[in-house]
Amino acid sequence: MITADQVLEGRDAILAAARHHPYARHALWRGDRLRGWLRDDAVGWLMPAGRSPAGDAIGAPGAAVEVFAGLAADGVLRPGQWLHLPRLDPAVLPAGRLTVDRHDEWDFLWTAAAPPHQAEEERVVRLTGADHPALTELIEESFPTTTSRPGDPRVVDWYGIRDGDRLVAGGADRSRGDVGFLAGLTVAPDRRGQGLGGALTAGMTRALLARYDHVALGVYRVNVGAIRLYRRLGFTNTLARTSLLLG
Repeated sequence: MITADQVLEGRDAILAAARHHPYARHALWRGDRLRGWLRDDAVGWLMPAGRSPAGDAIGAPGAAVEVFAGLAADGVLRPGQWLHLPRLDPAVLPAGRLTVDRHDEWDFLWTAAAPPHQAEEERVVRLTGADHPALTELIEESFPTTTSRPGDPRVVDWYGIRDGDRLVAGGADRSRGDVGFLAGLTVAPDRRGQGLGGALTAGMTRALLARYDHVALGVYRVNVGAIRLYRRLGFTNTLARTSLLLG
């Protein structure tokens, strides 16, 4: 059974408890029926059935883990579901109460400012359905582990850079909630080191800032080169995250 200081009903109540943090503004979809909680210095929520992650939280990791352990004990959470939590040491996971098959560390980065102009940025264009075969080919070659692919209902738009008839860079606009969001950014292996990654990121960020007051992205902690690029482009705000796959 979970123990919470306060149960939060609806998106507005959860956002208020989270002090309208950009991460919460991104994660909480408009129109969803949401239930959350406040415990100590953690704010968490469960997503609607079938959504991934199944649960999410910001704030104190220990309090978040305790609440989700209670939800797992109640049968609300099941093996194979993901949780996105504040950065935590696996050693703090309660033995026997929360079984984890996978532990990933990543950073949620965001900016409210337009990036410095990048050479080749003008080559960034919005793609159409006719570009999906080329996008699929590019992704298979350069970023096969991404979950952002043509046909993904989470994707609002695709952007890319062409060299003649060839698509050499691409990325997904997966904006939701109140925050623009970049995902699946990739450059063809033989075109890396030419500034196309910076051009694509800057061009997409500028386009989304025309519609949102913040733009964000996620990056694995070990991807030091990408983090260095994103910081140079103004993504200097960071929320350290841990994703757990329940076993």
